[in-house]
Amino acid sequence: MEIDIYSPDSYVQGIPHAQFAWLREHAPVYWHPHPDGGGYWVLSKHADIVAVSRDFKTFSAQRGFVMVDDMPPDILGMVQNQLLGMDPPNHGPIRRAVITRFTSRRLAELEPRVRDIARRIMSGVQCGTEINFVDDLAGDLPTAVICSLLDIPEDMWPQIRRWSDVQTSGSDPDLGGTPEEVTQASIDMGSYGYSLAAQRRDGKGEDLVSLLVNQEIDGHTVSEMEFASLFVQLAVAGNETTRGLISSGMDQVLRIPGLYRQLASNPGALPLAIEEMLRWTCPLHYFRRTATCDTQVRGQPIREGERVVMLYSSGNFDEEVFADPMRFDVTRSPNPHLAFGHGIHLCLGANLARMEARIFFEEFFRAFAGIERTGEPVFIRSNSIHAFKQMPVRLQAA
Repeated sequence: MEIDIYSPDSYVQGIPHAQFAWLREHAPVYWHPHPDGGGYWVLSKHADIVAVSRDFKTFSAQRGFVMVDDMPPDILGMVQNQLLGMDPPNHGPIRRAVITRFTSRRLAELEPRVRDIARRIMSGVQCGTEINFVDDLAGDLPTAVICSLLDIPEDMWPQIRRWSDVQTSGSDPDLGGTPEEVTQASIDMGSYGYSLAAQRRDGKGEDLVSLLVNQEIDGHTVSEMEFASLFVQLAVAGNETTRGLISSGMDQVLRIPGLYRQLASNPGALPLAIEEMLRWTCPLHYFRRTATCDTQVRGQPIREGERVVMLYSSGNFDEEVFADPMRFDVTRSPNPHLAFGHGIHLCLGANLARMEARIFFEEFFRAFAGIERTGEPVFIRSNSIHAFKQMPVRLQAA
Protein backbone atom coordinates (compact mmCIF):
# COMPACT_ATOMS: atom_id res chain seq x y z
CA MET A 1 0.00 0.00 0.00
CA GLU A 2 1.37 3.41 -0.96
CA ILE A 3 1.08 5.72 2.07
CA ASP A 4 0.83 9.47 1.66
CA ILE A 5 -1.16 11.06 4.43
CA TYR A 6 0.71 14.37 4.26
CA SER A 7 -0.68 15.60 0.94
CA PRO A 8 -3.95 17.55 1.37
CA ASP A 9 -5.12 15.80 -1.82
CA SER A 10 -5.34 12.53 0.15
CA TYR A 11 -8.26 14.06 2.08
CA VAL A 12 -10.48 15.50 -0.65
CA GLN A 13 -12.68 12.36 -0.48
CA GLY A 14 -12.77 12.45 3.33
CA ILE A 15 -10.82 10.32 5.81
CA PRO A 16 -8.42 8.04 3.85
CA HIS A 17 -9.72 4.97 5.69
CA ALA A 18 -7.83 2.38 3.61
CA GLN A 19 -4.44 3.99 4.35
CA PHE A 20 -5.25 4.44 8.04
CA ALA A 21 -6.44 0.81 8.41
CA TRP A 22 -3.21 -0.40 6.77
CA LEU A 23 -1.13 1.70 9.18
CA ARG A 24 -3.02 0.42 12.24
CA GLU A 25 -2.49 -3.19 11.14
CA HIS A 26 1.03 -3.10 9.68
CA ALA A 27 2.85 -0.01 10.95
CA PRO A 28 1.21 1.60 14.00
CA VAL A 29 4.36 3.73 14.52
CA TYR A 30 5.22 4.79 10.97
CA TRP A 31 8.02 7.03 9.66
CA HIS A 32 6.47 9.36 7.09
CA PRO A 33 8.60 11.53 4.80
CA HIS A 34 7.99 15.29 4.89
CA PRO A 35 8.34 17.41 1.73
CA ASP A 36 10.83 19.76 3.44
CA GLY A 37 13.19 16.80 3.96
CA GLY A 38 13.30 14.61 7.04
CA GLY A 39 10.07 13.14 8.29
CA TYR A 40 7.85 12.45 11.26
CA TRP A 41 6.38 9.55 13.23
CA VAL A 42 2.68 8.80 12.69
CA LEU A 43 0.68 7.12 15.48
CA SER A 44 -2.52 5.54 14.20
CA LYS A 45 -3.63 3.42 17.20
CA HIS A 46 -5.99 4.74 19.87
CA ALA A 47 -3.88 3.47 22.80
CA ASP A 48 -0.69 5.15 21.55
CA ILE A 49 -2.44 8.47 20.92
CA VAL A 50 -3.83 8.39 24.47
CA ALA A 51 -0.44 7.48 25.97
CA VAL A 52 1.42 10.26 24.14
CA SER A 53 -1.32 12.81 24.95
CA ARG A 54 -0.90 12.00 28.65
CA ASP A 55 2.90 12.15 28.67
CA PHE A 56 3.41 15.89 28.20
CA LYS A 57 6.90 15.76 29.74
CA THR A 58 8.23 13.48 26.98
CA PHE A 59 6.03 14.77 24.16
CA SER A 60 5.90 18.56 24.07
CA ALA A 61 3.23 20.70 22.43
CA GLN A 62 5.34 23.83 22.93
CA ARG A 63 8.61 22.77 21.40
CA GLY A 64 7.50 22.82 17.77
CA PHE A 65 3.81 23.68 18.19
CA VAL A 66 1.03 21.29 17.12
CA MET A 67 1.14 21.42 13.32
CA VAL A 68 3.29 18.93 11.41
CA ASP A 69 5.12 21.65 9.43
CA ASP A 70 7.95 23.40 11.25
CA MET A 71 7.31 27.13 11.53
CA PRO A 72 9.64 30.09 11.09
CA PRO A 73 10.93 31.26 14.52
CA ASP A 74 8.89 34.50 14.56
CA ILE A 75 5.61 32.69 13.83
CA LEU A 76 6.51 29.89 16.27
CA GLY A 77 7.03 32.44 19.04
CA MET A 78 3.60 33.90 18.32
CA VAL A 79 1.65 30.61 18.30
CA GLN A 80 3.38 29.29 21.43
CA ASN A 81 1.23 31.80 23.33
CA GLN A 82 -1.83 29.80 22.33
CA LEU A 83 -2.97 27.35 25.00
CA LEU A 84 -2.74 24.40 22.66
CA GLY A 85 0.94 25.24 22.11
CA MET A 86 1.88 25.46 25.81
CA ASP A 87 3.37 22.92 28.18
CA PRO A 88 3.11 23.07 31.97
CA PRO A 89 3.78 25.17 33.99
CA ASN A 90 2.70 27.98 31.55
CA HIS A 91 -0.32 25.99 30.49
CA GLY A 92 -2.12 25.51 33.83
CA PRO A 93 -3.07 28.99 35.05
CA ILE A 94 -4.42 30.23 31.72
CA ARG A 95 -6.33 27.03 31.04
CA ARG A 96 -7.90 27.23 34.52
CA ALA A 97 -8.87 30.84 33.80
CA VAL A 98 -10.75 29.79 30.68
CA ILE A 99 -12.18 26.54 32.05
CA THR A 100 -13.94 28.39 34.89
CA ARG A 101 -15.96 30.09 32.13
CA PHE A 102 -17.11 26.77 30.67
CA THR A 103 -18.48 25.07 33.80
CA SER A 104 -21.70 23.10 33.49
CA ARG A 105 -23.52 25.79 35.48
CA ARG A 106 -22.37 28.52 33.10
CA LEU A 107 -23.28 26.41 30.09
CA ALA A 108 -26.77 25.88 31.52
CA GLU A 109 -27.10 29.66 31.89
CA LEU A 110 -25.91 30.06 28.31
CA GLU A 111 -28.34 27.53 26.83
CA PRO A 112 -31.33 29.92 26.31
CA ARG A 113 -29.01 32.35 24.51
CA VAL A 114 -27.70 29.63 22.20
CA ARG A 115 -31.27 28.48 21.52
CA ASP A 116 -32.29 32.04 20.68
CA ILE A 117 -29.42 32.37 18.22
CA ALA A 118 -30.27 29.00 16.64
CA ARG A 119 -33.93 29.99 16.17
CA ARG A 120 -32.94 33.29 14.61
CA ILE A 121 -30.64 31.52 12.14
CA MET A 122 -33.29 28.93 11.18
CA SER A 123 -35.96 31.57 10.63
CA GLY A 124 -33.75 33.37 8.12
CA VAL A 125 -33.14 30.37 5.85
CA GLN A 126 -34.91 29.82 2.52
CA CYS A 127 -36.95 26.67 2.06
CA GLY A 128 -37.58 25.01 -1.29
CA THR A 129 -34.40 26.22 -3.00
CA GLU A 130 -30.92 24.68 -2.92
CA ILE A 131 -28.67 26.09 -0.19
CA ASN A 132 -25.17 25.33 1.06
CA PHE A 133 -25.86 23.82 4.48
CA VAL A 134 -22.31 24.60 5.65
CA ASP A 135 -22.39 28.36 5.01
CA ASP A 136 -26.11 29.07 5.21
CA LEU A 137 -26.85 27.10 8.39
CA ALA A 138 -24.15 25.13 10.20
CA GLY A 139 -21.54 27.89 10.20
CA ASP A 140 -23.69 30.66 11.63
CA LEU A 141 -24.40 29.16 15.05
CA PRO A 142 -20.79 28.58 16.25
CA THR A 143 -19.71 32.01 14.96
CA ALA A 144 -22.61 33.73 16.70
CA VAL A 145 -22.09 31.83 19.96
CA ILE A 146 -18.35 32.44 20.31
CA CYS A 147 -18.70 36.08 19.23
CA SER A 148 -21.56 36.60 21.71
CA LEU A 149 -19.48 35.06 24.50
CA LEU A 150 -16.65 37.46 23.65
CA ASP A 151 -19.11 40.34 23.18
CA ILE A 152 -17.85 41.14 19.69
CA PRO A 153 -20.05 43.62 17.76
CA GLU A 154 -22.25 41.83 15.23
CA ASP A 155 -20.86 43.74 12.25
CA MET A 156 -17.48 42.08 13.00
CA TRP A 157 -18.79 38.50 12.96
CA PRO A 158 -18.24 37.86 9.21
CA GLN A 159 -14.69 39.19 9.51
CA ILE A 160 -13.95 36.87 12.45
CA ARG A 161 -15.17 33.95 10.33
CA ARG A 162 -13.04 35.00 7.33
CA TRP A 163 -9.89 35.29 9.46
CA SER A 164 -10.68 31.91 10.96
CA ASP A 165 -11.25 30.17 7.60
CA VAL A 166 -8.06 31.51 6.03
CA GLN A 167 -6.02 30.14 8.95
CA THR A 168 -7.62 26.70 9.22
CA SER A 169 -8.02 26.04 5.50
CA GLY A 170 -4.79 27.57 4.19
CA SER A 171 -4.26 24.72 1.71
CA ASP A 172 -7.74 24.93 0.16
CA PRO A 173 -7.93 26.90 -3.12
CA ASP A 174 -11.38 28.34 -2.27
CA LEU A 175 -10.90 29.19 1.41
CA GLY A 176 -7.18 29.59 2.05
CA GLY A 177 -4.46 31.88 0.79
CA THR A 178 -0.72 32.25 0.38
CA PRO A 179 1.42 31.55 3.46
CA GLU A 180 1.79 35.33 3.78
CA GLU A 181 -2.00 35.84 3.73
CA VAL A 182 -2.50 33.11 6.32
CA THR A 183 0.10 34.71 8.59
CA GLN A 184 -1.45 38.14 8.04
CA ALA A 185 -4.91 36.82 9.01
CA SER A 186 -3.46 35.47 12.24
CA ILE A 187 -1.70 38.78 12.99
CA ASP A 188 -4.83 40.85 12.18
CA MET A 189 -6.99 38.61 14.33
CA GLY A 190 -4.47 38.72 17.20
CA SER A 191 -4.30 42.53 16.94
CA TYR A 192 -8.08 42.70 17.17
CA GLY A 193 -7.97 40.47 20.27
CA TYR A 194 -5.25 42.68 21.77
CA SER A 195 -7.42 45.78 21.27
CA LEU A 196 -10.42 44.04 22.91
CA ALA A 197 -8.28 43.15 25.94
CA ALA A 198 -6.94 46.70 26.21
CA GLN A 199 -10.45 48.22 25.99
CA ARG A 200 -11.89 45.93 28.65
CA ARG A 201 -9.04 45.93 31.13
CA ASP A 202 -10.29 47.20 34.54
CA GLY A 203 -13.87 47.17 33.26
CA LYS A 204 -16.86 45.51 34.87
CA GLY A 205 -17.97 43.47 31.83
CA GLU A 206 -19.32 39.94 32.16
CA ASP A 207 -18.16 38.84 28.69
CA LEU A 208 -15.38 36.26 28.28
CA VAL A 209 -12.78 38.90 27.36
CA SER A 210 -13.44 40.98 30.51
CA LEU A 211 -13.55 37.90 32.72
CA LEU A 212 -10.20 36.67 31.40
CA VAL A 213 -8.23 39.92 31.45
CA ASN A 214 -9.52 41.11 34.84
CA GLN A 215 -8.88 38.08 37.00
CA GLU A 216 -5.73 36.90 38.72
CA ILE A 217 -4.84 33.23 38.62
CA ASP A 218 -1.98 31.85 40.69
CA GLY A 219 -0.71 35.42 41.06
CA HIS A 220 -0.80 35.92 37.29
CA THR A 221 -2.98 38.30 35.28
CA VAL A 222 -3.50 37.49 31.59
CA SER A 223 -1.63 40.17 29.62
CA GLU A 224 -2.91 41.77 26.40
CA MET A 225 -0.30 39.79 24.41
CA GLU A 226 -1.30 36.49 26.03
CA PHE A 227 -4.94 37.28 25.45
CA ALA A 228 -4.28 38.10 21.76
CA SER A 229 -2.99 34.55 21.18
CA LEU A 230 -5.71 33.03 23.31
CA PHE A 231 -8.32 35.01 21.36
CA VAL A 232 -7.11 33.59 18.05
CA GLN A 233 -7.36 30.06 19.44
CA LEU A 234 -10.82 30.55 20.99
CA ALA A 235 -12.31 32.25 17.95
CA VAL A 236 -10.83 29.82 15.41
CA ALA A 237 -11.66 26.71 17.45
CA GLY A 238 -15.13 28.08 18.21
CA ASN A 239 -15.85 28.43 14.51
CA GLU A 240 -14.39 25.67 12.42
CA THR A 241 -14.79 22.45 14.36
CA THR A 242 -18.42 22.84 15.50
CA ARG A 243 -19.47 23.83 11.98
CA GLY A 244 -17.75 20.63 10.74
CA LEU A 245 -19.45 18.51 13.40
CA ILE A 246 -22.94 19.86 12.60
CA SER A 247 -22.71 19.63 8.81
CA SER A 248 -20.85 16.29 8.56
CA GLY A 249 -23.10 14.88 11.30
CA MET A 250 -26.26 15.87 9.44
CA ASP A 251 -24.89 14.45 6.18
CA GLN A 252 -24.20 11.10 7.83
CA VAL A 253 -27.67 11.01 9.42
CA LEU A 254 -29.22 11.61 5.99
CA ARG A 255 -27.31 8.68 4.47
CA ILE A 256 -28.96 6.14 6.77
CA PRO A 257 -32.60 5.43 5.86
CA GLY A 258 -35.02 6.33 8.63
CA LEU A 259 -32.39 7.80 10.97
CA TYR A 260 -33.41 11.43 10.46
CA ARG A 261 -37.05 10.65 11.39
CA GLN A 262 -35.90 8.53 14.32
CA LEU A 263 -33.86 11.39 15.82
CA ALA A 264 -36.47 14.03 14.98
CA SER A 265 -39.13 12.10 16.88
CA ASN A 266 -36.84 11.30 19.81
CA PRO A 267 -34.55 14.26 20.61
CA GLY A 268 -33.56 12.49 23.86
CA ALA A 269 -31.36 10.27 21.68
CA LEU A 270 -29.33 13.27 20.49
CA PRO A 271 -26.54 13.30 23.14
CA LEU A 272 -25.41 9.76 22.27
CA ALA A 273 -25.91 10.42 18.55
CA ILE A 274 -23.69 13.52 18.78
CA GLU A 275 -20.90 11.45 20.39
CA GLU A 276 -21.06 9.12 17.38
CA MET A 277 -21.06 12.12 15.01
CA LEU A 278 -17.93 13.33 16.81
CA ARG A 279 -16.23 9.95 16.42
CA TRP A 280 -17.27 9.63 12.78
CA THR A 281 -16.59 13.17 11.60
CA CYS A 282 -13.57 13.93 13.84
CA PRO A 283 -13.21 17.62 12.86
CA LEU A 284 -9.38 17.57 13.29
CA HIS A 285 -7.28 14.81 11.73
CA TYR A 286 -4.22 15.25 13.92
CA PHE A 287 -2.07 17.27 16.29
CA ARG A 288 1.69 17.00 16.62
CA ARG A 289 4.06 16.67 19.56
CA THR A 290 7.87 16.89 19.67
CA ALA A 291 10.00 14.40 21.64
CA THR A 292 11.91 16.15 24.47
CA CYS A 293 14.31 13.19 24.96
CA ASP A 294 15.13 9.83 23.40
CA THR A 295 12.14 7.56 23.99
CA GLN A 296 10.11 4.83 22.33
CA VAL A 297 6.56 3.95 21.36
CA ARG A 298 5.72 0.24 20.86
CA GLY A 299 9.44 -0.54 20.97
CA GLN A 300 10.17 1.89 18.11
CA PRO A 301 12.98 4.25 19.19
CA ILE A 302 12.14 7.95 18.80
CA ARG A 303 14.95 10.47 19.10
CA GLU A 304 14.86 13.79 20.91
CA GLY A 305 13.57 16.55 18.63
CA GLU A 306 11.65 14.22 16.31
CA ARG A 307 8.07 15.02 15.39
CA VAL A 308 5.25 12.70 16.48
CA VAL A 309 1.81 13.03 14.89
CA MET A 310 -1.27 11.70 16.71
CA LEU A 311 -3.80 10.68 14.08
CA TYR A 312 -7.14 11.20 15.86
CA SER A 313 -9.23 10.32 12.81
CA SER A 314 -7.48 6.94 12.67
CA GLY A 315 -7.74 6.29 16.43
CA ASN A 316 -11.50 6.88 16.16
CA PHE A 317 -11.79 3.82 13.90
CA ASP A 318 -9.42 1.53 15.81
CA GLU A 319 -10.87 -1.98 15.68
CA GLU A 320 -9.42 -2.80 19.11
CA VAL A 321 -11.50 -0.04 20.74
CA PHE A 322 -14.66 0.29 18.63
CA ALA A 323 -16.72 -2.75 17.63
CA ASP A 324 -17.55 -2.58 13.91
CA PRO A 325 -15.97 0.90 13.61
CA MET A 326 -17.16 1.51 10.03
CA ARG A 327 -20.77 1.34 11.18
CA PHE A 328 -22.35 4.67 12.17
CA ASP A 329 -24.19 3.68 15.35
CA VAL A 330 -26.03 6.47 17.20
CA THR A 331 -26.53 4.21 20.23
CA ARG A 332 -22.80 3.38 20.61
CA SER A 333 -21.87 3.41 24.29
CA PRO A 334 -19.28 3.72 25.66
CA ASN A 335 -17.72 5.85 22.93
CA PRO A 336 -14.17 6.89 23.94
CA HIS A 337 -13.53 8.84 20.72
CA LEU A 338 -10.62 11.25 20.33
CA ALA A 339 -12.46 14.07 18.52
CA PHE A 340 -11.63 16.47 21.38
CA GLY A 341 -8.10 15.16 21.89
CA HIS A 342 -7.04 13.78 25.28
CA GLY A 343 -5.09 14.67 28.41
CA ILE A 344 -4.18 18.20 29.55
CA HIS A 345 -4.99 19.62 26.10
CA LEU A 346 -8.48 18.12 25.92
CA CYS A 347 -10.59 20.65 23.99
CA LEU A 348 -11.66 23.50 26.26
CA GLY A 349 -14.96 24.00 24.49
CA ALA A 350 -15.91 20.30 24.30
CA ASN A 351 -19.12 20.68 26.30
CA LEU A 352 -19.98 23.95 24.60
CA ALA A 353 -19.65 22.20 21.21
CA ARG A 354 -21.83 19.32 22.41
CA MET A 355 -24.48 21.78 23.60
CA GLU A 356 -24.40 23.80 20.38
CA ALA A 357 -24.80 20.66 18.26
CA ARG A 358 -27.65 19.34 20.41
CA ILE A 359 -29.52 22.65 20.31
CA PHE A 360 -28.90 22.99 16.58
CA PHE A 361 -30.54 19.62 15.87
CA GLU A 362 -33.41 20.18 18.33
CA GLU A 363 -34.24 23.52 16.75
CA PHE A 364 -33.71 22.23 13.22
CA PHE A 365 -36.22 19.42 13.76
CA ARG A 366 -38.70 22.04 15.04
CA ALA A 367 -38.17 24.53 12.25
CA PHE A 368 -38.22 22.23 9.22
CA ALA A 369 -40.34 19.33 8.06
CA GLY A 370 -37.40 17.70 6.33
CA ILE A 371 -34.16 18.06 4.45
CA GLU A 372 -32.89 16.37 1.30
CA ARG A 373 -29.41 16.14 -0.16
CA THR A 374 -29.27 17.65 -3.67
CA GLY A 375 -25.67 16.68 -4.47
CA GLU A 376 -22.50 15.26 -2.96
CA PRO A 377 -20.73 17.40 -0.36
CA VAL A 378 -17.26 18.79 -1.16
CA PHE A 379 -14.49 18.43 1.42
CA ILE A 380 -12.02 21.16 2.40
CA ARG A 381 -8.62 20.32 0.86
CA SER A 382 -6.64 19.98 4.09
CA ASN A 383 -4.55 17.42 5.95
CA SER A 384 -5.63 18.88 9.30
CA ILE A 385 -9.28 20.02 9.04
CA HIS A 386 -11.87 17.35 8.27
CA ALA A 387 -14.98 19.20 7.12
CA PHE A 388 -17.11 20.14 4.13
CA LYS A 389 -16.94 23.48 2.36
CA GLN A 390 -20.08 22.70 0.37
CA MET A 391 -23.09 20.58 1.24
CA PRO A 392 -25.99 21.23 -1.15
CA VAL A 393 -29.42 20.55 0.38
CA ARG A 394 -33.05 21.61 0.09
CA LEU A 395 -35.18 22.23 3.18
CA GLN A 396 -38.90 21.70 3.60
CA ALA A 397 -40.77 24.19 5.75
CA ALA A 398 -42.53 22.86 8.83
